[in-house]
Amino acid sequence: MLNVAVDNRFAPSSAPALPSTSGVIKRAFDLAVASVALLLVLPLLLILMAAVAFESPGSPIFVQQRLGRYGKPFRMLKLRTMVRDAEQHRAELEHLNEALPPLFKLRKDPRVTRLGRILRATSLDELPQLINVIAGDMSIVGPRPRLPQEFSLSDPAVARRLSVKPGLAGLWQVSGRATLNFDEALALDLQYIERWSFWLDLKLIAQTFWVVVTFHGAY
Repeated sequence: MLNVAVDNRFAPSSAPALPSTSGVIKRAFDLAVASVALLLVLPLLLILMAAVAFESPGSPIFVQQRLGRYGKPFRMLKLRTMVRDAEQHRAELEHLNEALPPLFKLRKDPRVTRLGRILRATSLDELPQLINVIAGDMSIVGPRPRLPQEFSLSDPAVARRLSVKPGLAGLWQVSGRATLNFDEALALDLQYIERWSFWLDLKLIAQTFWVVVTFHGAY
């Protein structure tokens, strides 16, 4: 595991995180992998969508605004794991928050459905984000997309983190997933950006797969 010390020297005026050639390679890899993966998992995705809708009324796809590259908002897709009106009840549960602000995490969140707990533990709820990758809003590997209210865009470290596209897999997933606090996750994201290589992406994809199938660090 990499050292998790935050480096606040990175400023919005820093050089691009990835050279242009590396960016082209990463995008080509994203398109190829996401397109093939979506075709392969499409039957499973349709079955899961039907199961989500059957268990809990409402759209099986949950759409939420997240921050993309350079802080540009985008509509992130997930399989819905909570009851339809979950966001309306969040304020009632704030006092039970098990994470340090600005994060909100609750291990036994009553809003999560039975199927939703399985989807979260296995990360199958993230499958629709293959569409986000194909659309260019996300990458296969990168920092996880965060909610706008979780970030201060004036923070140089945050600006550096947002210099790359958010990803499906990443360093945080092989280093604790939901057990990490905000500062630890930010530190790992910065390390990923500074040490990026195509081989690092391949390594993190393999490690993330192992972490997911063993449920390590999942809520």
